[in-house]
Amino acid sequence: MESGGGGVSGQSLKPKVVFVLGATATGKSKLAISIAERFGGEVINSDKIQVYDGFPIITNKVTKEEAAGVPHHLLGGVHPDADFTAEDFRREAAAAIARVLSAGRLPVVAGGSNTYVEALVEGDGGAFLEKYNCLFVWVDAAPDRLQWYTAERVDDMVRRGLVGEARAAFYAGADYTRGARRAIGLPEMHAYLLAEREGAGEAELASMLESAVREIKRNTFRLADAQVAKIRRLSTLDGWDVRRVDVTAVFERMAEGAPHKETWEAVVWKPCEEMVTRFVHSTSKDDEENINGDGGDAHASAMRRCKDTERASAPARLPVSSSPLDAAPHLQERYAALRLARRRSGSHGACLMRRTPSRRARTEREAVAKLAPRVLPLPRLILPYYKQLLTSHKNPYLIAFVS
Repeated sequence: MESGGGGVSGQSLKPKVVFVLGATATGKSKLAISIAERFGGEVINSDKIQVYDGFPIITNKVTKEEAAGVPHHLLGGVHPDADFTAEDFRREAAAAIARVLSAGRLPVVAGGSNTYVEALVEGDGGAFLEKYNCLFVWVDAAPDRLQWYTAERVDDMVRRGLVGEARAAFYAGADYTRGARRAIGLPEMHAYLLAEREGAGEAELASMLESAVREIKRNTFRLADAQVAKIRRLSTLDGWDVRRVDVTAVFERMAEGAPHKETWEAVVWKPCEEMVTRFVHSTSKDDEENINGDGGDAHASAMRRCKDTERASAPARLPVSSSPLDAAPHLQERYAALRLARRRSGSHGACLMRRTPSRRARTEREAVAKLAPRVLPLPRLILPYYKQLLTSHKNPYLIAFVS
């Protein structure tokens, strides 16, 4: 990966922070390190288990080689038996971000503990979003491919020494509800290790180990599924500019046993590099709202948000309607007025109207309605969880407003 400068633009209205979200095993750490290498950044770990010392295999901590010299914060340092809460993370992560920014570098927050990330971003009355401009990159994959890869990764962890690592820390009275022992891979091994200590037969132990590994795989995918559901919810919150990056093609190449480095660079790294480049080098709020290069078109931006966060839960991929500006150029002046109103209101972007909009959103909607088109064509592809937010998902039109 080419190393390059970038850091944080001194002309920005607010300091920039990049978040890398995603389910377990989707490659968040790899992407975060690549972003930090390319843009002069440092990684702040947001995995609530990796903050603890020990268990490098079971918790999948990045190795020194994988880190490639990129500084990491909150990766280890907490005693395995201590409680490290979401509030602890909010405090420590905020301090780490401030230190990284003070050094003129780009903070890249990466990890799978979305509850902790939400505590950081939404805590203290949403002060974080008022202080920083944030880009949220969501690394995602089709569920069937993700389930396959999580199982493959567990098998690899077993080959690399998961059993020995669990055995070294085992004791019969272990509490798996606190500290590092909450990690998937430790409680599942308890019965096997206890039977081993008590002298169970070889055949029984082999069966118990096989059962424990199956349980680790099931629980890992359950975690991944819950993480995806949480990110979906977070992507609907005001100020969360979540951009989905699909790694399914990479997993498909891996499943075929084919080389996948070039696929990762083409479908993951290059789009992310371009996205982050626009984000870190933007010098105005209007630029930051348009890091996908849609020229500030509120409709295109909102529709892209819907498309990019679409999941394989839909039975089939349906086409998204084109921007109304393509069919009706006379609306461009009105959209320019919409963008102007958005800038003046200090808002973060365009989104779809919710069933019970906030007072701020309702006020802005009423103001913008006088300037912007009253109706926009509803695309054929809308996330199931977005449907309940629309005034009426059966109506082929919806009202756009800024949020």
